[in-house]
Amino acid sequence: MTSDLAPTLAVASAAAFCLAWLSAVAGFGGGVLLLPVFTALFGLRAAVPVLTLTQLSSNGSRVWLNRHDLRWPVIGRFTLGAVPSALAGGLLLAAAPLAPLKRLLGVFLLVVVAWRRLNPHPRTPSPRAFVGVGAASGLGSALLGSVGPLTAPFFLAYGLVRNAYIGTEAACAMTMHLTKLVAYGAGSLLNPNVVLLGAALTPATLAGAWAGRRTVNRISDRLFVGLVEAGLVVAGLLFLLGW
Repeated sequence: MTSDLAPTLAVASAAAFCLAWLSAVAGFGGGVLLLPVFTALFGLRAAVPVLTLTQLSSNGSRVWLNRHDLRWPVIGRFTLGAVPSALAGGLLLAAAPLAPLKRLLGVFLLVVVAWRRLNPHPRTPSPRAFVGVGAASGLGSALLGSVGPLTAPFFLAYGLVRNAYIGTEAACAMTMHLTKLVAYGAGSLLNPNVVLLGAALTPATLAGAWAGRRTVNRISDRLFVGLVEAGLVVAGLLFLLGW
């Protein structure tokens, strides 16, 4: 690691720790809030695969910490839809135009907040519905980095709460991240620099997930959902402005 990279890596590590902690407490939000930070530091085309590597370690730790509460039928159906669409989206990212994609990210984040506000109590989805949720999530995650806030209402509406929700959502996300890494490698996006950045950020991500696990039962869910939604609005506006 060069001296020029050290300050950038320090900022990225601090952001990775804070948002891995947030994800471990609220169950979502860390990836989509971390993407603007990584985009500013590394550029969008590198930021998405670096984010995928850090999310893989973050979600993996949440799966392990909540392994006794996983809902395998949901995970299996989600995977059926997510794997092929994540492959397609990952291959498309290598040729995607960056400026329109950044503005699409901004619109996406603002729509997520509005959709959650308009649908606070969606009807209970059937297990089969998670095939479709997985397909939409895989494509969106591969192109946009993270779609956790959009899929969260489906997991919550299914009746998953606390550790069951956090662990199951993380396991579903892991299937997408592993698939995306294959696609990014095929599209020449997973170069040695990206892999090194992902590895360097892993300790901060794991520490954040561990700290979040210790505080998850001590902090109001409502407060953290509100903080995540506020962050989504800020990030969305920044992307629309071209930052």
